[in-house]
This record gives sequence, C-alpha cells and structure tokens, in this order.
Amino acid sequence: MAGGMWGRTRGAPVGALTLTALAEGIRASQGQPLGPSSTSPQPEPQAQAPGLAAKAEPGSGATAPTAGCEPCSPSSAPEPGPRQASRSSWEEGALADLALYTAACLEEAGFAGTQATAITLSSALEAHGARLEDQVHALVLGLLAQVPSLAEGRPRRAALRVLSALALEHSRDVVCALLPRSLPPDWAAAELWRSLSRNQRVNGQVLVQLLWALKGAAGPKPEALAATRALGEMLAISGCVGATRGFYPHLLLALVTQLHELAHSNTHSPDTPKIWVLSHRGPPHSHASCAVEALKALLTGDGGRMVVTCMEQAGGWRRLVGAHTHLEGVLLLAAMVAHADHHLRGLFADLLPRLRSADNPQRLTAMAFFTGLLQSPPTARLLREEVILERLRTWQGDPEPTVRWLGLLGLGHLALNRGKVRHMNTLLPALLGSLGEGDARLVGAALGALRRLLLWPRAPVRLLSAELGPRLPRLLDDARDSVRASAVGLLGTLVRRGRGGLRLGLRSPLRKLVLQSLMPLLLRLHDPSRDTAESSEWTLARCDQALCWGLLEEMVTVAHYDNPEALSRVCHRLIQRYPSHVPNFLSQTQGYLRSPQDPLRHAATMLIGFLVHHASPGLVHQDLLDSLFQDLGRLQSDPQPAVAAAAQVSSQQVALLARTQGRPRGPFHLGLVPRGARPTRPPPAFADSPFQRRSLADRWGWSGPRPT
Repeated sequence: MAGGMWGRTRGAPVGALTLTALAEGIRASQGQPLGPSSTSPQPEPQAQAPGLAAKAEPGSGATAPTAGCEPCSPSSAPEPGPRQASRSSWEEGALADLALYTAACLEEAGFAGTQATAITLSSALEAHGARLEDQVHALVLGLLAQVPSLAEGRPRRAALRVLSALALEHSRDVVCALLPRSLPPDWAAAELWRSLSRNQRVNGQVLVQLLWALKGAAGPKPEALAATRALGEMLAISGCVGATRGFYPHLLLALVTQLHELAHSNTHSPDTPKIWVLSHRGPPHSHASCAVEALKALLTGDGGRMVVTCMEQAGGWRRLVGAHTHLEGVLLLAAMVAHADHHLRGLFADLLPRLRSADNPQRLTAMAFFTGLLQSPPTARLLREEVILERLRTWQGDPEPTVRWLGLLGLGHLALNRGKVRHMNTLLPALLGSLGEGDARLVGAALGALRRLLLWPRAPVRLLSAELGPRLPRLLDDARDSVRASAVGLLGTLVRRGRGGLRLGLRSPLRKLVLQSLMPLLLRLHDPSRDTAESSEWTLARCDQALCWGLLEEMVTVAHYDNPEALSRVCHRLIQRYPSHVPNFLSQTQGYLRSPQDPLRHAATMLIGFLVHHASPGLVHQDLLDSLFQDLGRLQSDPQPAVAAAAQVSSQQVALLARTQGRPRGPFHLGLVPRGARPTRPPPAFADSPFQRRSLADRWGWSGPRPT
C-alpha cells in the first residue's frame, strides 16, 4: 500500500486521463481495437460539473492544473505501452481520475452508476496486471486532494459516492487510508468520514473497523486518537448510531476505556489548547473532549438523551476527563445507564470478560462500570447474587486500594438496593474493617455505606453503636476534611435513628458514644472545613432533640456568631446534666489546645474556661488542673493575639477552681489567688460581640476582596 499507513502522503495530482481514455490506452497496448468500453458509462458533455478542472479530449494526456496540484505534462500521463509503467504514475494519475470522472459524468447515476464505474476501473486494472484493492489507498488520497476543489452540491456528492463504493468492498483499506489524515484534524478527512456515516450501506462496516482500530491501539497512540476523532465525526450524524446495533455496548465501553487512558496521559494535540470547557460551542480542543463528544453522540443517538443531560447536571463529564476523578465519572455514568435500563444485558456480557483483563485501564474501567450498574435493582436480577458477592469479596482482598474501594462500593450497592438489609454477615465486617484504611476513598465509602445502612427499617442501631464506639471518635479528628465531615454525619444519623431509646435512657452504647464525642462536635463548629462545620451543627441539633437539652438556639448561635455568652450557657447546661463527665469533657478539649488551626485553638481555650468556671469544686482532679494550667500558660505566648488573650482568661479560671478545692500545689504557687481569701470565681471575661457574625475568612480560608 503506497506510502504506508502512517507515512507522508505524496502529492496526489489530478490525473490527465478519463476512465474511457484509460481503457482505450490499455486496449491499444494489448492490440485491441480502440473504442468505448462496453461496461463503462459514457460521458455526456452536458453533464460536466462546474468547478471541475477542464479535461482534454480522451487520450490527449493534457489537462489544466488544478488548485493545489502541479500541472501534468503530456509525458507524465501513462502512455500505451508495455507493463513497465511505474506504479506511482498509475496511483497518482489514472486512479485519481475515477473521482473526477464520476463527478463529471455520473451526477445523476446514483450509487449503482458509481459502483459500475468502480467495476469498470477494476476490470481495466486487472487487465493491466493490478488489482483494485491494491490501489484503494492511492484512490482515497486522491479523493482527499480533490474534495476541497469540487463545487458544493452534486459534483461533490458524486465524488463522495466513489468513497462509499470502495468502502462497501474494502472498508478496512478505506479506514486505514483515512485514519492518518484525521490527526491532526483535517477538514477534507472529516468531510469523508461524515459522507461514510450518511451512507446506510457502509457506515456499519466502517464503524466496526474504527472500533477495532480503537481497541487495537488504545491510549494515546496515534491510531487510537485518530479513531476517536473519526468516531466523533461519524456518530454526530443523525441516524448513524443505528448502525451500531450488535456492538453498541462494546463501542460504549471502548470509548470509556479510551477516556481512562487519556485521563492518565499528558498527550495533547500540539496545535490545540490543552483545556476545553465542555459548555463551549464549536469543535473540542483535546482528544479527551473528542471522546466525550463521541460518547454523548452515541448515547443520544440511541435514546439516552436523559443520561447525557443528567451527567451534565451532575458534573459527570468533567469527572470522566479528570485523572483523579475518572473512575467517579464512570461510576456515575454506569448508575445512570442502569437506571435508564440502557443495554444492560449487552453491557454485562461485555463487562464480565474485561474484569479479568491483564490491561489495567480496561480492568479498572470495567470494575467501575460493573460497580455502578449494581446501584439499580434490575441489574442484580441479571446475575446470581452469589456470583456477584463472591467477586466483590475477592476484590476486598486485592492489594490495590482502588480495587478494594470499588469492591466496597459494590458490596454496599448489592446489600442495600432491595429495600432491606441483606448479607449483613459479609457487609458489616468489610465496612468496619475499611474504617482503618489509609486511603480516604475507602474510609469515605465505608462511612457512606454505614450511613445508608442506618436509613433502612430495623437497622442494627445498638450493634453499630457498640462497633463504632472505639472507631468513630478518632475519625472526628481525622486530618482529611472529607473523612471528618462523613464521620460527623454518620454520628448524627446514628443519633437520629436511636433517639427513641436515648429518651428512655436506653441505648447505653450510643449514649456513651455521644458523650465521648460531645466536645469534639462543639469545637468542630469552628472547623476550617465548611462541610465539617455544617455537619457538626446538624449532628448537635440531632443530639439536642434526642437528649432533650433545650440548647438548639444556643448551639446555632455558637455556630454562626462570636457570642461567648451562648457558649457559657451550653457548658452550664451540659455540666448540670452530666456532672460526672466533666473531667472527660476537659480531657477531650485539652487535646485541641495543640491544634495547628487557629480557630480550633481559640475555641478550645474558651471552652475550657467556661467548663472550669461552671464545674463544682471536687469534680476535677488536681492533676488534670495542673496539666490544663501548664498548657494554657504556653498558649499565653501564642502568635495569635486572640488565642493568647483567651488563654490568660482561662488560666485564671483554672487557678480559681484549684484554690476552691484546697491548698494549691505545683504551678498554682504563682500568686494569682491571694492566700487566706476564698475566691468568688467571677465569670471569664472573653471578648464578646454577640451580634457580630463570625468571619468566614477564619472558617473557610476566604481571603476577602482583593484591594484595588
């Protein structure tokens, strides 16, 4: 095949001979009488199309130069003579004439006439010792050179019918010839792809060839990138998607896998920007965007417009093209496809072999799609649950965290999508074990599944309370924002489901868990993470409702305003209700005095001051007071003035409580409390701005308006 598939194209000038002249030349060389071929259509003068290069008389070998082509001299035309004529002259001369001949003489002949012309050329070439399939590459290149110079309308349509006639018998050769000219994008190549897409007799064959090209060279390889762009051009034509019947799921999964490859590569077209916003109009500017557009066209053309719209609204397309969010996008796409009941049987049939693929991108994409499909009840009926469960258990033991994460998500979907909790003996150990994982995705998936588990009727609240008791408090202080927010939300859901027992004094494991987490929840109202702060406010409201504290207004005020008086009332009520837990409250708060986050250090310092102030003498052990006094003393030199001032006030409260409990010892011999006088323990005087809303800059890292 001339030039090789990815070689540089030689200039393909428009040839000088018509098909009739070619046939006469061959006959003359063989000693046959000259005359028109009995099988070739005869040109009619009135059928000459405007915009075509003027043609010489048959056999003259002269022609006017065409735009973009070098003029052909008489010596460059193939002369009647021996078979030693060079192959290149046939490829670049006589073969290219088929397109012009068809455009000039067969405008009204339709597909049958074009096919007859191809047969005539085949006969002539075979007589000359060449076969048509060996010349398809050169002929397609000739069409690429000629299409831009042809007039719009019937001349161009007639030339494009030549391509369809060739693709009907030689689709693989046509695709191989066109693919190299599709990267970088070429207008003429795009026009030829669209013409193949509109022809219902050949578009299916061409799409199959493109699918194999995409699968055979997946990733950022030139052939796969060109096939992706060609699929985008073809699938965008209305009605072309119907030709994918029989391999639609295969094509969909191949495009999604290609997105996985592209999302994890840094390959971009050298002549286009690297970033493209999906809402922009016009052609996409990256290979990943081309794949997304092809995927959209595939879904839309097969009745999945709602899937495309929902993915757009949920940000699913953006996730698909992101290196760190691609699998999340696949999960979202699969869930929407499952809910739309879109080719589920075919998708499962293609997915199952891919789950064991040695190709990592293909395997992970298949696993994510399989997991997403499990979110819809109809999908679970297509496979036996025992088979699915065994596969997900196997994923749980995989050394790769991503596989374990997908297995955990799938296990949650399978157990919770039938209106009742099933497979508890398998589900619960897997979820609880994942809470200790180092991968935030695994911990988040486990927390989310546990929360969904609590929403079902007859959820095992007491069992979960006992199991989460030693695990959940440390997650409330996790360094990862998403884990903290999810853990706080899970605690709120647990309290909401167990509120009936809490009001009756039952649910001792849950009651213990709430009291163990109470101070962290109050402090997390000041968390720099907005999600964590809002989740803490919601969880405290659930606790107030379940345990009848009557502190909802105060907690909302503490969450949104600089109002120490509201925090004082909260501490007073909690100490009245749980006096024996005061040492635990102080110990829980003390750890936050070393927090690297200024809002948490400040809140912890104030909270200790109020807890100590409202605590009755004898409730707090002296060793704990000594430790608090030392930590607060260090904070008096804190670089943040508000923290240093609050530490000084709270130190006074600790000293006053120590004095009332007996003779001070250790660091309290500092003269803060006069000897022989019983302290009155005045309330701590923190800066109070009860109607000033707390700055969002401290909570959520907002830097404020930029100076102009």
